[in-house]
Amino acid sequence: MGYKSLADCVADLEKHGHLIRIREEVDPYLEMAAIHLKVYEQKGPALYFEKVKGSKFPAVSNLFGTLERAKFMFRDSLPKVEQLVNLRSDPVKALKNPFKLPGIALTALTALPLKQSLFKATFSKTTISELPQIVNWPMDGGPFITMPQVYTEDIDKPGILNANLGMYRIQLAGNDYELNKEIGLHYQIHRGIGVHQSKANAKGQPLKVSIFVGGPPAHPLAAVMPLPEGLSEMTFAGALGNRRFRYFYDEEGFCISADADFVITGTVYPNDNKPEGPFGDHLGYYSLTHPFPLMKVHNVYHRNDAIWSFTVVGRPPQEDTSFGALIHEIAGSALPKEIHGLKEVNAVDAAGVHPLLFAIGSERYTPYLKERRPQEILTIANHILGKNQLSLAKYLFIAAREDNEQLDTHDLSAFMQHLLERMDFTRDLHFHTQTTIDTLDYSGDGLNSGSKVVFAAAGEPRRKLSSSLPAEFDLPESFTAYAIAIPGVLVIQARKYLNEQQTGNEIELLNKHLNAEQLKEIGLIVLCDDSEFAAKDINNLVWVTFTRSNPAADIYGIESFTINKHWGCRGPVIIDARKKPHHAPELIKDEAVEKNIDLFFVKGAPLYKER
Repeated sequence: MGYKSLADCVADLEKHGHLIRIREEVDPYLEMAAIHLKVYEQKGPALYFEKVKGSKFPAVSNLFGTLERAKFMFRDSLPKVEQLVNLRSDPVKALKNPFKLPGIALTALTALPLKQSLFKATFSKTTISELPQIVNWPMDGGPFITMPQVYTEDIDKPGILNANLGMYRIQLAGNDYELNKEIGLHYQIHRGIGVHQSKANAKGQPLKVSIFVGGPPAHPLAAVMPLPEGLSEMTFAGALGNRRFRYFYDEEGFCISADADFVITGTVYPNDNKPEGPFGDHLGYYSLTHPFPLMKVHNVYHRNDAIWSFTVVGRPPQEDTSFGALIHEIAGSALPKEIHGLKEVNAVDAAGVHPLLFAIGSERYTPYLKERRPQEILTIANHILGKNQLSLAKYLFIAAREDNEQLDTHDLSAFMQHLLERMDFTRDLHFHTQTTIDTLDYSGDGLNSGSKVVFAAAGEPRRKLSSSLPAEFDLPESFTAYAIAIPGVLVIQARKYLNEQQTGNEIELLNKHLNAEQLKEIGLIVLCDDSEFAAKDINNLVWVTFTRSNPAADIYGIESFTINKHWGCRGPVIIDARKKPHHAPELIKDEAVEKNIDLFFVKGAPLYKER
């Protein structure tokens, strides 16, 4: 059976050695986050904070900190839910083999939400200021809810089966918010809540919003699950949690999740915004202050045994990395069935997820020709860049399965080398300009605004990639250091970025000093601020390269040209991945706080670990 509550989950994890209690009082300003980050880095347990300074409510984090623990929490339901997702994308399977899927009917039953008014008695009221005021990073604009489930209904089709449940961050205090009366609701583009707000705005009506915190772990996972069109998050939460999603409506008509630990209800009025942020985010930088919807608070409910659930986001990997891994376990086979010819796609976590996609597709358009080139995979690439949140990607690297049946998008180094060996740089780069990118990505030319590029490769290798440079290789004086990060990728440390004109001069200098023949074993050059850091490992390389560049603005090349609006180059591609003035600052820990939390990790302390 599934967990009835978050407290039930906490007890189960503790019983099986997956959770540790911290009985000492901990400051929610930076300390709780710092402890969480350190434990996560050690692949440690879930954390239960019994005493949160300034709040009567305990808190829990790192529930999903490892894939092993995440799968443990859903050990009874995971196989059946995988079947359910597969059936949603391939219902013919059930018709062909009805007796091989005996658990599906029962799983479908638990997926049906259960409305009951008797749950009302289990809730009391509190205020926003009495909740744990957790601040994760030094420059954060205030305390945020980092594991919310934000519930909204379609004003034209009310009811839970047409509702949206998403994980959008909530600022509880700070900035211009009136404490206990107003909070900030931040959501990125291409989210279900945006459709609901647009409909409410068109009718001049406020949008009713319910924010759930806590509850069984199936609920927050459902809120981030990329579900097929028409499949409700609440039904998925019931199926995944082996327990029907229980709910009721309060006296003001707001939906209340009966199993949630906390519920904040409120309204968002048309065009009523206030500054929200900054906030340390999952790209490894701060998302800055911008106007976002203002939510006017109506009520704050809590269970009698309420536990505040939170996480810490920052440069990957973090706890949300395990979210992504579990999602891939459940639904990894669904997307290829929706896009004909797609074999697999990986939103690269090390690069902050949205900036970089690796994909493999079939290349079968002209099997009768000896020399193959990207054709079908370009069609697949366009499908990917038009698909839900994948449409927010900036860089898409796509290869043909026929060139290597063992190719794996999760082997980042090998996948990049496979493409760089085969790409014709005069032909195989395809740009989308003046388009949308992730709200949290500041490499573009404005909020939600930037460009995309497809790197495509099909056919036999064109070049042999080298791990070394010719003995006579050198660089102009303005470039201070260089290193080979992986075979075929040269990182060059350049002066601090000044402006587009200076960069143009630097590229011209490189073109005069180098030539395509000299760099025939190099496929990609990355200009960066610190070549040693960028070349240290593949995670550093992809993080620096793809979070600090906007394709249309920052891609150059040795011996580049433009013919019939198509850009290409005869030598290696150059990506300028230096920090730019318009970029957001990266996340840096507070050294004083790091020293303060050491007492939790010394011998005899709850988090001490034998080396």
